[in-house]
Amino acid sequence: MTIFALGVNHKTASVELRERVAFSPEQLHSALPALREQTGVQEAVIVSTCNRTELYCHGEASLDLLTGWLAGYHGIPLQQLREHSYGYQDGAAIAHLMAVASGLDSLVLGEPQILGQVKQAYQFARNQTSVGSVLERLFQQTFRVAKTVRTETKVGENAVSVAFAAVNLARQIFAELPESNVLLVGAGDTAELVAQHLTEYGVKHLMVANRTLTRAATVAEQFGGHAHTLGELQDLLPKADIVISSTASPLPIIGKGLIEHALKQRRRQPMLLIDLAVPRDIEAQVNELADAYLYTVDDLQGIITENLRNREEAAAEAQGIIQEHCDAFLAWLRQLSHVDVIRDYRQRIEAMAAEQLQRAQKQLAAGKDADAVLSEFSQRLTRQFLHQPTRLMRAAGATGDQHTLALFQQLIADDE
Repeated sequence: MTIFALGVNHKTASVELRERVAFSPEQLHSALPALREQTGVQEAVIVSTCNRTELYCHGEASLDLLTGWLAGYHGIPLQQLREHSYGYQDGAAIAHLMAVASGLDSLVLGEPQILGQVKQAYQFARNQTSVGSVLERLFQQTFRVAKTVRTETKVGENAVSVAFAAVNLARQIFAELPESNVLLVGAGDTAELVAQHLTEYGVKHLMVANRTLTRAATVAEQFGGHAHTLGELQDLLPKADIVISSTASPLPIIGKGLIEHALKQRRRQPMLLIDLAVPRDIEAQVNELADAYLYTVDDLQGIITENLRNREEAAAEAQGIIQEHCDAFLAWLRQLSHVDVIRDYRQRIEAMAAEQLQRAQKQLAAGKDADAVLSEFSQRLTRQFLHQPTRLMRAAGATGDQHTLALFQQLIADDE
């Protein structure tokens, strides 16, 4: 019985292939039972996100079988999937799952969202009765590992994206960030991500200014803000404690004069300006103004580089935690197999003894001599006990299987 992990992720495959391999929530309802029907698959969990699709199985299957099933289900050429997938067994599969859940295998090292996605996949499989005792214990231990990694290392503490770094910088400068007035200039993907982080930190006063009001309204409504056009900047800037700009303009749209005017209306209350655009949205001369603090994407990049280095150090520490728990799970798995073998062996011997005892009792009840019955009972039971070991030893001797012969020698050796 083996634990398997088969997957495709952002490191091994293009977006196009990842999209083809992904399972929609509707597909999972049919895919999981179909996977369970494959020969040798006893338990299964499917993890499917925008950056990865992974199968976790327990049973007597093989990675080739799982790869063939995944390719067939999505109509992908088998060779193409083989070239862009990865597969692990037992210890490597267990360590991989724990690393994934801990955020160590993510596009952004240490991101926390993947743990929730793995938990959701596990719960879905559990509801589908696709999780048995082995995967149940494995996933529960994995969740404990992920929590330990979060609490005992700094793998998720430091910002490693421009949007998150910008918000963290604002948090450091404005202790009361939730009460600050924030102006987002631009409404693209970066601005939307900034808005998401700001909302997570409790910001209540958000203004979104964009070239088109429709797009500004889309972002503003999503995060409880107010939409404006770029033509309103002169009126908006005096109200803003924090300005984060990320447009695609080829020329600066916020000049020194605009900020100078805003500061006068603010009665010299300081402003934090973070320019995430390339080319720049905010004129560099703004930094010459007292009470205006301008940071560019280059300034943030230095922070990100340092934070990424710190995360990588924490990730190395996390790998030690994962290895420790992986070893513990493998020890439990080996013990489980050992207990099963002993149980099956004892049940077989007890069944043999019960059968011969019942035969002897019937002979005694029929009036047969007790000594003769006991002698026959002993001989028949001994022959049954020795039949299979003798057959295996003869076969080992004929093939020169020294390992098996040594095991039998150890079995019959005098303990003293």
